[in-house]
This record gives sequence, structure tokens and C-alpha cells, in this order.
Amino acid sequence: MVVVVITTGGIQPSCAGQSRRRVYPHIPLHRFDTVNPVERLPSSVQADPQPGPSPARALVGAFLAILGLAAVGALERGSALVRWADAAALHGFDQGEGRFGLTGVCERLAHLADPVSFAMLGAALVAVAVVRREYRVAAVVPVILAGANVTTQILKPAVASPRLSEWLGEGQIAAASWPSGHSTASMSLVLCAILVSSPRLRPLVATLGAFLAVGVGYSLLALGWHFPSDVLGGYLVAAVWALLGVAALRAADQRWPARTGRTVALRLGEALAPPLLAMSAAFAAAVAVVVVHPVGAVEASRGNASFVAGAFMIAGLGLAVATALVLMLRR
Repeated sequence: MVVVVITTGGIQPSCAGQSRRRVYPHIPLHRFDTVNPVERLPSSVQADPQPGPSPARALVGAFLAILGLAAVGALERGSALVRWADAAALHGFDQGEGRFGLTGVCERLAHLADPVSFAMLGAALVAVAVVRREYRVAAVVPVILAGANVTTQILKPAVASPRLSEWLGEGQIAAASWPSGHSTASMSLVLCAILVSSPRLRPLVATLGAFLAVGVGYSLLALGWHFPSDVLGGYLVAAVWALLGVAALRAADQRWPARTGRTVALRLGEALAPPLLAMSAAFAAAVAVVVVHPVGAVEASRGNASFVAGAFMIAGLGLAVATALVLMLRR
């Protein structure tokens, strides 16, 4: 019990209150607790008191992608063995397309990366960023899309060299075909879609987008438009520009913080779950193809290890690039 005595000097506790303070010094006489509502939020959505991530990691990733692009170009131009494997893999895709009757599907997938479709999809991605009030992302998306595809169009004539193969017969591929413009366009759209998505949706968008980009790449090979190395080069050009865009966004956020408030921290398991499920689904689909078309599948892969290796490399790089961007964007 605390008795308050009003004196000319103000409000003072009585002797009972003073004796209570001496007996229980650790308990305050008057305590008005306040609870910070942010502390009650889950740790994944609390306000981030730390500065934004550094652009250095994105720049390192872009540099590694440039090295990969240079390595693919050098091996494809300078190694006779790689050229032979490139043509052998293309021959396997061409045989598979004819055997399974996928010409119509391949053409529709490939035309998704045509200029008109590319421009419409790019404009839609910018609109999504604007609706989400991610204005800096909306400004960076056109730069990534234009930069990647202009780079590909510059590289094509700059490093053009004839790649004749007896397996291709009269259907030889043009000298200026590396890197693939359709592969660059499809992968750059996928990576920009990851950028404009909310953090929780990015793993799913990356996985579905990787399937789309890989489908476009496979279609280009099945139609005989490009070599597998052309597809790999297109993916890497898109990766370089997307990572440079991420680095620019992070540098801008450090220099001029856009806003403060809640951020969503994406756990590593959440980021990797969709790609792992996609790999499992792809393996199940491969098994299903073998079960449904056992003769065709065996004949397509028999004696053509380059075809199998090329298919796995394209699928693996497509999924790896998309997943790497999701991991790069994690807080």
C-alpha cells in the first residue's frame, strides 16, 4: 500500500511507501509498462535496423557470369571436341523432335521470345513493379532487358565464325548465331520477373520461369535454329545484366534509402524448396517418357552421350541462374 502525501513541496510517498522501497528495492513503486508492437511481430517481418545489402556480392556474381560466358565462347570456338559434341547434341534434339512429333509445341515456345512478345511481356513486368510501388525496379527492368539483348546482337557478328557439321547436312546454322537471341530474351524476362515479384513468390516464379526458359532453349535446338552452346551463352548474357541491375539497385538503396519498415526475410529452405521439387518433377517426367516411349527414348539417347549431356547442361544452367538470383535477393 502506498500513501501519497501532498505537501507544499509537491507529491511525496508516505513513510509506508519509503519503507517498502527499502525492503523491496528492485520493485518500482510506479511502473507503466509499454510494449513495442514491432517486438511482437515474427522475426521474419520485423523492421530491419541494418543497412541494405552491399552491391559487392552481385558484382562478383556478374563477374563470374562473364567468365562463364567467355569460357563457353572460347571452348565453342577453339576446341574441335566441343564443336563435335555441340553438333552431336543438336543432332540428338533434332531426331527427338521428329520422333515425338513436337514441332508445333516447339514453334510456339520459341516464338514467345520474338520481338513483339518480348516487348509486351517486358511492359507487363514494368507495370507489375509500378503497381507494387517498386519504382526503382521498374526503372531497372527495361535496362536489363535492353542491355542483355543488345549485347547479344553485338556479340553475334563480332565473334561470328562458320560451324559446319556433316550431321546437319544442308541445314547448317548461320555463323552469327552465338549467343542465342531467343535464349537471351527468354532468360532476361524470367530474371526480371523474379525481380518484380514479392520475396515470398520469388522461388516459385524462378522455378516456373526456369522451366519456360529451358523449354524455349530446347525448342530452338529441336527446330535446328541454334547449337546448345548458343543457348548457354544467351542464359549467361541475361545473368550478367540481371546481376548488374541488382548491384545498381543495392547501390542506390545504400546511397538513397527508398523507405523503411517491414521487410520479409526469405529462409534458405523456402528459397530452395521449389527448385528441388522441380528437379524431382523433371526426373519423374523423364522416367514417364521412358515408360511411355521406351523405344524412342532409348534410340534417341543410344550412342549420343552429347545429347544427354547437352540437355542436362541447359536445364541445369537455366535453373541455377534463376535460383542464384533468388538467393542473391535474400535479405
